[in-house]
Amino acid sequence: MPRTLIILMLSVLMLFPNIATAQSKESDIEQLNTKIIKLQQQIIEIQKKHNDEINVLRQQINELASEAGKQRGKDELTALRELAKAKAAEEAVTEEKLEETTFKSGSIGLQALNPEISVTGDALFSSRQDTTSDESSDFDFRTLGIHFESWLDPYTRFKAAIPVTESGTELGEGYMTLYDVADDLNLTFGKFRQQFGVVNRWHKHGLDQVDFPLALRQIFGSGGLNQSGLSLDWLMPPAGDASQQLTFQVTDGSNSHLFGDNARNRPSLLAHYKNYRDLSKDTYLECGLTSFVGWNDEWDIQGGTKQNSSKLTTVLGADLSVLWEPAEKMRYRNIEWRSEAYWLNKELLGPDGSGSDTISAWGLYSYLQTKISRTIDIGIRGDFYVPDTKSYANLSSPLSLSPLAVTSDNPYLWQVSPYITWWQSPFVKFRTEYDYSNGKGIENPEHVIWLQLIFSAGPHKHERY
Repeated sequence: MPRTLIILMLSVLMLFPNIATAQSKESDIEQLNTKIIKLQQQIIEIQKKHNDEINVLRQQINELASEAGKQRGKDELTALRELAKAKAAEEAVTEEKLEETTFKSGSIGLQALNPEISVTGDALFSSRQDTTSDESSDFDFRTLGIHFESWLDPYTRFKAAIPVTESGTELGEGYMTLYDVADDLNLTFGKFRQQFGVVNRWHKHGLDQVDFPLALRQIFGSGGLNQSGLSLDWLMPPAGDASQQLTFQVTDGSNSHLFGDNARNRPSLLAHYKNYRDLSKDTYLECGLTSFVGWNDEWDIQGGTKQNSSKLTTVLGADLSVLWEPAEKMRYRNIEWRSEAYWLNKELLGPDGSGSDTISAWGLYSYLQTKISRTIDIGIRGDFYVPDTKSYANLSSPLSLSPLAVTSDNPYLWQVSPYITWWQSPFVKFRTEYDYSNGKGIENPEHVIWLQLIFSAGPHKHERY
């Protein structure tokens, strides 16, 4: 019994540490939970405090922005007030000056009605060599051009060009244009370079080369086709993506190459159709067709007799121009290709008394030009011309048939002309050109080196027409 009691007491004593340990663990858990709850409460308090601080900062920022806006508005208002005061002071000074001015009628303002005046200069130095003469050189101040331009009223514009040369002065152009006399229709009166193709309309100082194309000079003369009359220019309705223009001109038949026997001064008629379209944002194409007719009616026959007979003269033309000019580099890069062809058919009475006859001649040119920098253009032009063959071409008459017809068989003339143009400024440019021409039955082979100076003074710079 005592032994059993002792064992039982020992067992009870062994359970006491386990009970104590369990109680200790429960106490630790309770403490941890308490700490977690306290931490959560602290986090909530910190977050609330942080939100309150952010709201305060936002309110301060809004107040500062509002004050800055008000201050900026005040500054702008102050600046406007100062500007108004300065303007008022200027007007006051101006009024005082006007009151002190002797001329109070305002007549000095009539100077604004004076036409704009520009002056162009075109000077040439040439060195040439051919098979029949020694090398020679020449300096020629080809033209000093005086140009006038003025709007007579909102619907009427006046332009004139007076070339002054070493041999004299004459009226180059002088015309008045009435705009919108009808829908898309303009009317021009006066003397003007006619719209045969493209380059005939240009003045020589505005050409891309030293002179007009060879075929144009041979058919119309060295100055091209320039007569007096009227011109109707109609901007036709578009044809798809292409714009169209039709020009109709009635002029006096005064061109000596074509109408030297027009004793009655019958008018000549010209019609030109132009079609323009954009091939892309950087490339455009322009093409045209021209028809020109006139009459001659009095003929000198060998032996001193004259005969009257109305004969028709016809000149047909076609032109094509393509320009590539990148929009982002248009002042530094471009490529331009232009070509024109001419065909002449002139009815006449043979000066040898052989009766009615016809002269046929044709020619063309083509040139390619590119801008390699903002100030330098380079290019090359090729010309070809074929006159007719007539046994009486050299017979004496008031006007020789040459160069429309010559006596040799199968005649032709060609020329090649590389050139370079340097624009020193928008008002001054220099050009160097080399011309080599050769052919059969017209002229001897010729080499010519040209140095050209072109300058412009006035508001219009180097206008082509």
